[in-house]
Amino acid sequence: MDTELTGEIRDRLAAAKNIVIASHVRPDGDAIGSLLGIGLALREAGKSVQMILVDGVPSSFRYLEGSALIKKEVEGEHDTFITVDCADFKRTGKLFENFGQPDINIDHHKTNERFGKLNLIEADEVATSAILANHLPEWGLPITKPVAAALLTGIITDTLGFRTSNTTPESLRQAAILMEAGVNMPEIYMRALVNKSFPAAKYWGAGLSSLQSKNGIVWGTLTIADRKAAGYGGNDDADLINMISAIDGNQVGMVFVEQSDQHVKISWRALAPNVDVSQVAKHFKGGGHAAAAGADIPGTLEEVQRDVLKKTREMLNL
Repeated sequence: MDTELTGEIRDRLAAAKNIVIASHVRPDGDAIGSLLGIGLALREAGKSVQMILVDGVPSSFRYLEGSALIKKEVEGEHDTFITVDCADFKRTGKLFENFGQPDINIDHHKTNERFGKLNLIEADEVATSAILANHLPEWGLPITKPVAAALLTGIITDTLGFRTSNTTPESLRQAAILMEAGVNMPEIYMRALVNKSFPAAKYWGAGLSSLQSKNGIVWGTLTIADRKAAGYGGNDDADLINMISAIDGNQVGMVFVEQSDQHVKISWRALAPNVDVSQVAKHFKGGGHAAAAGADIPGTLEEVQRDVLKKTREMLNL
């Protein structure tokens, strides 16, 4: 642990008065958990805080206390800008293109480009929320029940319910400590990973019917037509990648999600030890960590799928 760096962050947070915190586009549980975790803790400490997600909060996470405070636009002035769970600055979205360099960049992705003035990157941690669970107390910030619920959501979702290969005894201890703040972990687990809306379940059906497997890779495809037919409101995979990750006999799981702007969103999951999918994602200007990564690639679904499958096989020797 870099105690000098964490001390600098503590001092920067103590001096801050008006803070903007952002996480990445198409936010997942760790983006929302880490954003709410540090945002609510700073509010509790008396700071003026704006929590920003340019794509808003997915309906499946709106049960978290404080989620209604998350906005899509920044209002007024600020003296401190923080990013959480972003491997590169462009992941914050177009809103922040001319916003200036973040004062603090907190992340757990090994592909992080260290784009902040202060960069707390702990790639061995299972989630950015786990980094915050460790450091908030030393920064003098309280872990209240809403903060603990947010952080536990980030840890549970990024480990797929403690199923990823990077799950450690430390991450389980973190979960136990957060539970001691009064958080109902079984409820969070069900809401974050298990419960599905009817449209999401129909959307899954389309993706599962498209499944293919070859040379150690299993993948599914979700088209714009699938999304419309199911009535699914998001532009993500409704966590279908988690289901695909449970299929035996493969080394990599993938989902291709067609977007309306001639892009395709890809998620990779490592399904075997010693498989690092982050480097494949980085090749396509995406990011992530060894066990899970993603990218958003311009092109038609057919073109992107062909190129990405070929490169994934080449880079991972499949």
